Amino acid sequence: MKNRKKMLSILLSALLVLSLPACGGSETQNGSGTANETGTDSLSGTEGADGEDSPSGTADETVDESKTTDGPVELYVFAAASLTEPLDEIIALYRDTAPNVTVIPTYDSSGTLKTQIQEGAVCDIFISAAQKQMNQLDAAAGDANSEGLDFVLQGTRRDLLENRVVLTVPANNPKDIQSFADLGTEKLELLCIGNEDVPVGAYSLELLTRLGILEQLEAEGKLTYGSNVKEVAAQVTEGTVDAGIVYATDAFSAGLTVVDEAGEDLVGPVVYPAAVLNITQHEDAARAFLDFLETDAAMDVFRSVGFAPAG
Repeated sequence: MKNRKKMLSILLSALLVLSLPACGGSETQNGSGTANETGTDSLSGTEGADGEDSPSGTADETVDESKTTDGPVELYVFAAASLTEPLDEIIALYRDTAPNVTVIPTYDSSGTLKTQIQEGAVCDIFISAAQKQMNQLDAAAGDANSEGLDFVLQGTRRDLLENRVVLTVPANNPKDIQSFADLGTEKLELLCIGNEDVPVGAYSLELLTRLGILEQLEAEGKLTYGSNVKEVAAQVTEGTVDAGIVYATDAFSAGLTVVDEAGEDLVGPVVYPAAVLNITQHEDAARAFLDFLETDAAMDVFRSVGFAPAG
């Protein structure tokens, strides 16, 4: 009997010892709250994804930053080459107004930039040196939208600046060219103008046509071309041509001698339209920068190189 009681006591003790690790493990898990908190976190994460009761709000903040100017933003601005110097200066000024916005400019002929946009280039704002290239991207431009493209964010397009077309000559003016009328004389051996698809080139062709000397210059081989206005100015600076037709602003920036300026009888208004594009991922930031270009601070910079506000 005693032996049986002793055996029973030993068995009960053994069972008690064996049960202690399981109880201890359960207490440790419940005590740290790992299992329950993990479950709660998973639930909170799901609610956060739906935008409800999310403590961090990570998903919502990421979306908001892409649409506002609160977070870091990169703006890509495609601008006519003639805007290079003043726009670079204005971009530097804008850092004080919107330090979270990095404006990245690309300068080239308006026709080249228009082609890059329609081929998928990342661009938030387009500033053209003529209405033609902007019209080709604007679905609201009617018949002028000849290719049926739709890139302009409606309600953002505006005429920003005006420029002038001038005749420039190399230092010391070796051929003594004094006016547009001299281009049809023996004084001229070689004239540089922009390509036909470059706004300054289109204005030059219009001017030479109205002077009645375009066919003569072509027949005599007296024309050479630049892919944008900066290339035309460079050829005049280098003295590889006798004269060049550029914008007044580019003549100023390059330090060229201007001998004549085209009136409205030779060239129509030289207007620079600007617009936010509907492919932008940062509409608010793009609108804000475009508005800044019309402020007194920005216009003072534009005026300093010869631009005037449009209108």
